[in-house]
Amino acid sequence: MVNLDQLNQCLGESMAGWLTAEEVMSRLGLRAQTLYAYVSRGRIEARRDADDPRRSLYRASDVDRLQKRRARGRGQAAVAEEAIAWGEPVLASAITTIADGKLWYRGRNAASLAETASLEGVARLLWDCGDERFPTQTNTIAPGRAHDRMFQALAWRAATSPAMRGRRPEALYFEAAALLDLLVDAVAGGSGEGPMDQRLGRAWGCDDVGTDLIRRALVLLADHELNASTFAARVTASTGASLAACALAGLAALSGPLHGGIATRVRSFLTEAGKADPHGAVSARLAAGAALPGFGHPLYPDGDPRAKALLSAFAPLPEHRDLAVAVLEATGELPNIDFALTALTELAHLPEDAPFQIFATARCTGWIAHALEQSRAGKLIRPRARYVGVAPDTVFAEANP
Repeated sequence: MVNLDQLNQCLGESMAGWLTAEEVMSRLGLRAQTLYAYVSRGRIEARRDADDPRRSLYRASDVDRLQKRRARGRGQAAVAEEAIAWGEPVLASAITTIADGKLWYRGRNAASLAETASLEGVARLLWDCGDERFPTQTNTIAPGRAHDRMFQALAWRAATSPAMRGRRPEALYFEAAALLDLLVDAVAGGSGEGPMDQRLGRAWGCDDVGTDLIRRALVLLADHELNASTFAARVTASTGASLAACALAGLAALSGPLHGGIATRVRSFLTEAGKADPHGAVSARLAAGAALPGFGHPLYPDGDPRAKALLSAFAPLPEHRDLAVAVLEATGELPNIDFALTALTELAHLPEDAPFQIFATARCTGWIAHALEQSRAGKLIRPRARYVGVAPDTVFAEANP
């Protein structure tokens, strides 16, 4: 097995007046992508390390200037506005947390659960419904692409399902199970029986090894605290909408290229590395201030534990391993779950859109858990906007002097 932790090597000492990427990110509290954006915008000057042309160094005086600017502080409104990314709003939840560099489902280590647990078992844990048994449903699935089938199935259920408010927990649990079963059938292309990972494995022609890797991925992706799609699901749930409407809101948010749709960008990066060489592809992107999709995560400075858990279960293809080494040597960043899903997809010869389908199927369990929790809270999520448009009455006054 390939242990990607062994790739974490020393990036070397900085020259006088220049800092390594690791030093800059530590001093400014940045992630790699933000550092490269600063370079591309001319806010931090970069140069090649004479001792290692594959590595960049950054002017210390530029970093000092940015530190001083941050120390002077900003207005409360501006701080609040910027905090919405990886900060506010903060909602109380007993479902999932990220602590000590690990992902925890109701106090259980997600990476440990992935060794043996099924998506169904994790769903019961996240939904806090005990050992409730749920019968397999018989669903009619429309023809077409899997991506289209997923949206169509949830949209139809959202249009016909009752609102959550006022319903007994037992009724909601059964509806939740039926909803997840429907989504699995939509991905698989037809109604099926048995564990969900096996149903997907059969649909994609996987052997036992490939099916077990799908099971692990489903468990690792079941929930991830208050991410964009989960927040969308919770906002929908706060209005009292149906569980299906909440899941549909989550799926819509997940489809964006900065969330669950990022696999396309990871594949493009891999294609670039295959056409030239991994180090050249990484250097070209860094020089252009472009992102390195599939690497690093703001919540996991020491590496995404979900990626570690999945990649430890199989040997990635040589081209994937080589790109991971090149990125690590250039930036110190390790693969995240998006890279691991793409590597699994290509190794097991899954459909090209399998990363999104696995992601959505798994995360639907989390969307449902958060929707149930938000519904019990009985509060509407309604943030305020900081208006920056034309002052009221100005347009009318200018038009009628």
